[in-house]
Amino acid sequence: MIFQELQTGDYFRIPGMSAELVYRKASDSQCSINALLQPNSTKISVLPLLQPIRSSTTVILLTPTEIANYFATKQEYLSSLWK
Repeated sequence: MIFQELQTGDYFRIPGMSAELVYRKASDSQCSINALLQPNSTKISVLPLLQPIRSSTTVILLTPTEIANYFATKQEYLSSLWK
């Protein structure tokens, strides 16, 4: 599947990029990126960042289960910051 085929709001990954990275289609030419924060990771990304993307970029559409896992992991990490 390519980026152009996604609907605005779809969550996806890009093959070859870190599995921790989840993207969301923001428009026909931009996506937002959120880093999944893993234990022992030095990555911290709280705000989504818009970035340009080619319409022909190969993407992997996330399933509803993968999206739920993404948000559960993100919520768990954010909750751990308040402990």
